[in-house]
Amino acid sequence: MLSGTEKILFIVLLIISGTLSYRSFSQMIRIIGRGNSKLSFDDFGRRLGRALIVLFSQRTVFTERLTISILHAFIAWAFILYFLVNIGDVLEAFLADFHFLGTGWIGNLYRIFVDVFSILAVVSMIIFIIRRFIAGSTELQTGEQVLLLEGAKKGIKRDSLIVGLFIILHVGFRLLGASFSLTLEGSDMWQPVASEIALWWTGMGSESVEIAWHISWWLAIGLILAFIPYFPLSKHAHLFMGPFNFLSKPARSAPGTLERMDFEAEDAEQFGVAKLEHLDRSLLVDAYACIMCNRCQDVCPAYLTGKELSPSALEINKRYYINKNAVLLARGNDSPHALLEYALSESALWACTSCAACVEICPVGNEPMYDILNIRRDRVLMEAKFPAQLENAFNGMERNGNPWNMNKDRLEWIKEDPNLKVHTVEENPGYEILYWVGCAGAFDQKGQKISRAFTKILNHAGINFAVLGNGESCTGDSARRTGNEYLFAMMAEKNVAALNAAGAQKIVTTCPHCLHTIKNEYPQFGGTYELIHHSQLIAALLKAGKIKTNEINDQKVVFHDPCYLGRHNDIFESPRHALQSSGLTLLEMERKRNRSFCCGAGGGNMWKEEEEGREAVRRERFREAETTEPDIIGTACPFCLTMLRDAGNELESSLAVQDIAEIVAARLKD
Repeated sequence: MLSGTEKILFIVLLIISGTLSYRSFSQMIRIIGRGNSKLSFDDFGRRLGRALIVLFSQRTVFTERLTISILHAFIAWAFILYFLVNIGDVLEAFLADFHFLGTGWIGNLYRIFVDVFSILAVVSMIIFIIRRFIAGSTELQTGEQVLLLEGAKKGIKRDSLIVGLFIILHVGFRLLGASFSLTLEGSDMWQPVASEIALWWTGMGSESVEIAWHISWWLAIGLILAFIPYFPLSKHAHLFMGPFNFLSKPARSAPGTLERMDFEAEDAEQFGVAKLEHLDRSLLVDAYACIMCNRCQDVCPAYLTGKELSPSALEINKRYYINKNAVLLARGNDSPHALLEYALSESALWACTSCAACVEICPVGNEPMYDILNIRRDRVLMEAKFPAQLENAFNGMERNGNPWNMNKDRLEWIKEDPNLKVHTVEENPGYEILYWVGCAGAFDQKGQKISRAFTKILNHAGINFAVLGNGESCTGDSARRTGNEYLFAMMAEKNVAALNAAGAQKIVTTCPHCLHTIKNEYPQFGGTYELIHHSQLIAALLKAGKIKTNEINDQKVVFHDPCYLGRHNDIFESPRHALQSSGLTLLEMERKRNRSFCCGAGGGNMWKEEEEGREAVRRERFREAETTEPDIIGTACPFCLTMLRDAGNELESSLAVQDIAEIVAARLKD
C-alpha cells in the first residue's frame, strides 16, 4: 500500500498526465476534423459490434503471417487487459486489504490471465525487437525506389523501440511487483509465473522486498502515466484507432466504389485531393490506424514489380507529416505541402491499378487506394496534369463513347457470324435480360470474340435478351479511376438515361469493370439494376441443364481471378463452376480468389504505358500462371485477357489465354 505522500504524488502526476493527454488527444481529434465529409456512425450497434469483435478477437490480423500474428495478438490482448490491471493496481495501492475483483473464482481467473498474458507479452515483444533491430526482417522494410520521408525512416525505428521498451518495462515491472507481493504474502497458484519469480527473493529481508515493491509499482504506473500523452503520436495508437476505423468507416457497396462529386455546389473550390486536409476524415483516421506492418505493400502489384508505389509508405508518410505539423494543422492552418511532395511520387500515383489488394488485406481497415484515386481527381480536374497516353482515351470516351476512340457501329461484332441472333431493345422490347456488351466487346478484336462466344451460349440456351446497340456508351469506369470525374459523370448520366428508357432491370455483362460501375456506382445517378456477370449466368445455365457441354477431360485450365470480379464484387465460384462443368481440370495459382494478383490493366493502366519498374505486372502474373503447367489460362475479363495475351506474346509463350465464354462455347453440345 502506498504512503500518504505517495498517494498525493500519484494524484499530482495523474493530473499532469491527464492534462497532457487531453491536449494530445484533442489535437488528434481536431486534425481528423480538418478532413472532408463526416465519419459514419449510422447503424451504430452493428458497427460497434464489429469494432469490438475486431479489437478482442484480432481476427483481421490472423489473415497472414500466422506466427507473427499470434505474437502480436498476445501483446494486444495483454495491453487491453492492462487497462483493467492498472486500475486494479492503483485501487489496491490506495485501499488497505483490498483485492481487485475479490478472492473468489472471478478474482482467480483475473489473476491467472494477468500472470500468463504478462509473460507472453514480454516474450513476444522481445521477439519483435529482435526481428526489427537485429534480424532486420525484410517484411518491415521498404524498397529504395519508394518515397519515404526522412522523418519516417528514423521515426519508425525510434517509435518502435519506444513502444517496445515501454511494453517490456511496464508489463515487466508490474510482474516483478506481483512477485514481490507474493514474497511477502505467500505463493498463489493463480499466479504461477509471479510465484516462480518470487522464489528468487526468498533471501531478501521483508523491508527490502517492500521497498522493491514500491519501486516496481512506481515504475510500472509511472510509465503508463508518461506514455498515455504520447499515445496519439505513437504507432501504438493503432490499438484503438484500428477498431475505431471499423466503427466509423463509410459503408461502401464494394471496395472500389467512389463517391459522387457535386460539381454544382456553389461553395466548391477544390475538386479532388491536393493537400492533407482535402482528404475525407476516414482517410485521416487511416494515418493514425496504420500498424506500419507493410502487409499492403506485400500484395501491391505495383510495389512487387518494382514501381515507386507502396501503400504502406503512403500512410506512414501521412502520419509522420501530421506529427511534424500537428500544431499548425490543429489550429486550422493549411498544410504547407501538397501530398505529392511528401506522401507519394507522381509515378507512384499513376502506378496504382485500383486492384483493392491493399484494402482487402489491411488488418485495421485502411483504404490507401482511395487517397490515390482522389489525388488523381485533383491532378486531372484542377491541374490538368496526367499521363499523356490517357488523353486519347479521354477524347475517345467524350467524342465517340469508347476509350479506343473508334467511330464505328457498336454492332459490328455480330457481322462475322451470321448465325448469331442478336436484337436491340427496339427490335425486342419484351426482352428479359439486357446484355451490356461493353466497349471491349464492341470494338476490340479479342473482346469481340468473347461477345460472339457468349451470344452463342445465350442463343443455345434460348435466352430472351437484347442489346442497346449504338445506344450503349462506355460506362466511364476508366475515366473515374483515372480522376476524370467530370467525364465519368457525363457518361453515367447518359447511360442511366438510356438504360431507364429501355426499361432495363436485369443486366448481364462480360466485363467486370462495367459490372462494378453499373452495379455499384450508377445508383448515385439514379440507375439501380440487377447486375450479373456472364460467368454467373453461364454457371447457372449449366446447373439448370439449359446448356450442355462435351465433358471431355482432356485439358487443364488455370483460372485468373479478375480484381473487379473477385475482390471488388465477391464473385469467385461461378467461373470455376463453369470451367469444371465443361470437363476441364481446374488448376489454381498460389495467389488466387481474394488474394489474386492483378493483370495490370485496372486503374486506367489499360490506356497508358506502365510506370517504370523491375517488371511488368502482366508478365509477373503470366509467369505465375505458367508454373501450374496448364493448357489454358482462363479469364473472365476482357482487360485481363488482353494483358495476359500481351504478356504471353512478349515472353514468346504458346500458352493459350481464353475467356470462359470462349472455352464453354467451343464445347457446347448441339
